[in-house]
Amino acid sequence: MLKTVLPFAAIALIASPAAAAEIQIQSVGPIIELSVSQTVNAVPDTATVGAGVQTRAMTADGAARENAVKMDAIIARIRALGVAKEDIQTSNFSINPQFQYNNDNTPPKFIGYDVANMVTVKLRKLDRVGPALDALIASGANSINGPSFMLDNDTAARSAARRAAFTDAQSRARELAGLAGYTGVKLLEISESYANARPMPMEREIMVTAMRADKATPIEPGQVGTMASLTVKYEMTR
Repeated sequence: MLKTVLPFAAIALIASPAAAAEIQIQSVGPIIELSVSQTVNAVPDTATVGAGVQTRAMTADGAARENAVKMDAIIARIRALGVAKEDIQTSNFSINPQFQYNNDNTPPKFIGYDVANMVTVKLRKLDRVGPALDALIASGANSINGPSFMLDNDTAARSAARRAAFTDAQSRARELAGLAGYTGVKLLEISESYANARPMPMEREIMVTAMRADKATPIEPGQVGTMASLTVKYEMTR
């Protein structure tokens, strides 16, 4: 495959098993390079929530044992909500010594070990997100982040974003070629990247709302965006 990257470039010789083909040097038009992004929004169908527990004790073993008991209760509550085992994944486990520092230049005082254990839970029914947050807190979770919303399968949204980006790139390239006095463009090279644009988790808001005993936690999934980014190169033609 030939790929031209300069307004005037030499085309390499292509060798065959029998003989090398003789290729003449060709002149080409100027190059247009564009980076184009398009985002397609859709209603999410899946959410993830991070939930865990932090414990402190004077020994690492004591803090870990207390944490394990509480974490078992949290995971059991999650499973009781109908969440499959494969949709629960440990995302963090840490043990850290803690010290109290004073302003009088005295040595810091050791106050115990903190153990943190966090799982990421995938919820495939969005109407369960609010009740799941309430249940997690009721079962002893004292660290929650999320929810983060997404499309479980974003293939269609990604394809739509890709098509929109390519159409935009072609239109812009033809317009630029016309401004430069050329009649058309020829595609030389294209590369792609994509990303999911999701709302940021609101940890503090969820924690405060979930503490209201007289009301379930309200959740609004909104929309999520799937973005496709293309880098394209065109040759201006006459």
